[in-house]
Amino acid sequence: MMESYTLESQFIVVTGCCGSVGSALIHKLLTDEKYASCHVVGLDNNEDGVFQIEEKWKGSTRGRFYVADVRDQKALRQRFADADVVLHCAALKHVYQCEKAPSEAVNTNVLGVEAVITAARDAGVRRVLFTSSDKAVNPTNVMGTSKLMGERLITAANASSHDGAIFASARFGNVLGSRGSVVEVFRRQIASGGPVTLSSPEMTRFVMSIDQAVDLLLESVGLARGGEVFITKMPVISIKDLAEVMIERMAMVCGYLPGDIKIHETGPRPGEKMYEELLTAEETRRTIELKDFFVVKPAFTAVYSRISYEYNAALKRSVERPYISSEEEKLSKQEIYTLLNDAGLLKTRES
Repeated sequence: MMESYTLESQFIVVTGCCGSVGSALIHKLLTDEKYASCHVVGLDNNEDGVFQIEEKWKGSTRGRFYVADVRDQKALRQRFADADVVLHCAALKHVYQCEKAPSEAVNTNVLGVEAVITAARDAGVRRVLFTSSDKAVNPTNVMGTSKLMGERLITAANASSHDGAIFASARFGNVLGSRGSVVEVFRRQIASGGPVTLSSPEMTRFVMSIDQAVDLLLESVGLARGGEVFITKMPVISIKDLAEVMIERMAMVCGYLPGDIKIHETGPRPGEKMYEELLTAEETRRTIELKDFFVVKPAFTAVYSRISYEYNAALKRSVERPYISSEEEKLSKQEIYTLLNDAGLLKTRES
């Protein structure tokens, strides 16, 4: 059985290094002794963000940061030179903004993925991992559709890879505390005295901390055989329970009584789902279950006949049902509190 690929002594490029997940990956790679022999390059089109992250890590001899856009294949080819691994995190991720500017979403989330693939091939990169989203499953909006296309492009890239290079995707749900996340929204609303806006009390979501997301992303790089989609197993929360826990724990810190902060139901926004899907019924037929992941093999198996999808410690070679937040057991309020507290998400910005 094939052993996991190790990131030890590898040259790793992170696109979207100024985003929530990208910057957390940079932090992990530059502080964890496990990756002490790695050389790290971060790319982002946010000039101020690159300046800030460069200032933060200016004492590091292993990290370098550059302004570059994933739409610019020439710039990518230059920065991918000598790279072993590319972690592609750059994307347009806000559903509403992508609806307002669909061509921008396509240019970044679809054509940008294609540019990353081409530049990686030209530079001889050995592994490319694309960070996808639950929104790619049965998409109802432009952002989700563009992410699904990104997954398909990555899988197709592996089908035409003849030099042993591996392309794979990692699909996960909400990262708590990331910019624009519901936790950030609720925190601002509580700090201003409310109300806390809630689409529906029936809404559920898959969630994980940024640290958990980063650990599982790096693990999936090592597990990848080529063309798969790695789906991280995640706890499920009720958004109403999340709002109530945050109000209870944060109101007094912000100068209010918990009863002063009201919850206002707004109804689902256009394109917003009541629940999240990470694994479809169709995908279950070609899914392998590991301890922390579901691994979805490519649909067109004949194209990948040369690849052995064998993983150490596989729990099951098949999965019986889809992975949907409304059908999974939800965390209790105490468990939600523990999750938020452990991730440091119950502090105000001032504290």
